[in-house]
Amino acid sequence: MGLRQTAEADLGIILEDDITGFGFPIVITDPAGSSGTGPLIGTPVDIAQLIDPDTGQAVSGRLASCSIRISSLTAAGLDIPKGIADSASKPWTVQFDDVNGNTRLYKVSQSNPDSALGVVVLLLEAYEC
Repeated sequence: MGLRQTAEADLGIILEDDITGFGFPIVITDPAGSSGTGPLIGTPVDIAQLIDPDTGQAVSGRLASCSIRISSLTAAGLDIPKGIADSASKPWTVQFDDVNGNTRLYKVSQSNPDSALGVVVLLLEAYEC
């Protein structure tokens, strides 16, 4: 096994450990309404404080994202999600519970795949159907 394969296998432990790690169930749905064989296990983030790049000061805002293994998406029968700029079209959506059990729904605004490591980081926006 090469270094990249070892790194991708380690990535599975880092992102998908839902027992002692940061992995949480995540449902990803494509614009056609398919969630594949999901839910997937990944690492979601939703924080409400950002750093203003001009001033370096903390400001109120919202930054949501999730990291998913590309191999897990493929195994679930899904493509790599993409941000869809056309507001008249259905977006890729991502759903996960916060730590208190509240279900949150987001749309994918940007997709950043890393094919060398086998991970995609999805930048998310709050979404209502």
